Amino acid sequence: MDVPMIGAPAPAMKAAAPAGRPDPLRPDPLREAATRFEAVFLAEMFAHAGLGAAQQANGGGPGEEAFSGMLAREWAESVAKQGGIGLSERIYQALLTREGGDA
Repeated sequence: MDVPMIGAPAPAMKAAAPAGRPDPLRPDPLREAATRFEAVFLAEMFAHAGLGAAQQANGGGPGEEAFSGMLAREWAESVAKQGGIGLSERIYQALLTREGGDA
């Protein structure tokens, strides 16, 4: 185990991102909001398309209906995180413009 010497220089820390540029180490709340919105939109689209409908594969019942809705939401979140249908990027650009950032 290496123990630093007293008075030894501290290890170099990564410099913060220049002003006006996003920090790649910090998540962007606007992009996260846009992605979450796209996931909600996709979940609704999947539900209306019947992709979240219970298939009676396990005997049916209220449990299967509840879990099929959860499955549709998980699919939607997965699709949105992988780039989705492009909706989140459009929303992100609109939010950036609204916040006064560069779009």
